[in-house]
Formats: sequence, C-alpha cells, structure tokens
Amino acid sequence: MSRIAPLEPPYAPEIQSQFDAIMPPGVPPLVLFRTVATSERAYKKFRNGSLLDRGPLTLREREIVIDRTCALTRCEYEWGVHVTIFAGPAHLTDEQVRATVLGPADAACWTEDEQALIAAVDALHHHATWSANAFEALKAHYSDDKILEIIQLCGFYRTVSYFANALELPLEPNTARFPQK
Repeated sequence: MSRIAPLEPPYAPEIQSQFDAIMPPGVPPLVLFRTVATSERAYKKFRNGSLLDRGPLTLREREIVIDRTCALTRCEYEWGVHVTIFAGPAHLTDEQVRATVLGPADAACWTEDEQALIAAVDALHHHATWSANAFEALKAHYSDDKILEIIQLCGFYRTVSYFANALELPLEPNTARFPQK
C-alpha cells in the first residue's frame, strides 16, 4: 500500500483526460500517476517536466538511460514498468536488461557508444557531474541536444524514483522485477 493513497476512479474529467493522454487505450493509469495526481500542484509540475514526449534520443538510448537511472536508485517500480513496456520495442536483450541492474558500464553486451552512455549515467548518479574524460567519451558519440536530454532524463527519473521509493508504491501487476544476482 502506498504511503499516500492514490486517486481511485471515477476521476475528475480534467484528470481523466490527462491520464488518457499518457496511457494506452484501455490501460488504467499507473499508481505513480494516480498518487502524484492527488496534489494538483505536484501533478502539474510532474507533467510539465515529465519528458514523456519524443526527444532527440532514440527509444533504445532513452530506455538505457531510464533503466540504468532507475536501477541505480533501486527503483524497481519504474524500472519494471519501463522494461515491461519498452525493452522489446527498444531491442534490449535479456542480457542487456539484466546488465542495467547488475552489470558494469563497460559490460560486453553494450556497444562502445552505449558503454559511454551508461558510464555517463553512472557518473551523474554518483558524482552529479562528469569528468573531462567521461564527457569527451560521451561527446564522441552524442550531439549536444542528446547530451542535454541525457542530463534531463537522469534528473527526471531520479525524481520519479524518489516518488516511487519514498511513497512505497506497490509494484504494478505483471511488470518486470529486478534480476537477482
């Protein structure tokens, strides 16, 4: 049970239309969205900074950033949602999905550019910055627009992880769980 009770249907028309805009037809809104939406201010800020739109990163790049960020913050809730919905379309193998949680940035299952991406996510998580070498490795593979998106995604999904972890959101049914060692 979440520490703050999520909204339950029926939802106010404005909230329902917002849920409809981000959820596939016929799929109920996630506990995360229903919980944050209990505060109009918090939900507005969440939606405005959500980065749910398509950005300059490919789906695969985006999901690597999100999955690794959620793994580093030990947010099984959001990691599981993303792996379940996007691992297939992003062409992430079972080995790569496992590596987002348990593998080093330079795991052999990743390409050179993906290793630089994961190392960048790790550095932001652990140090809130990049060394000159880490930035140059990232810059060798990614444009400025993509680098800015990487920073924003890491920050936003760290915030999402704070919500899910601090509120002890129950895991969504039928979503992936962290791999065990």
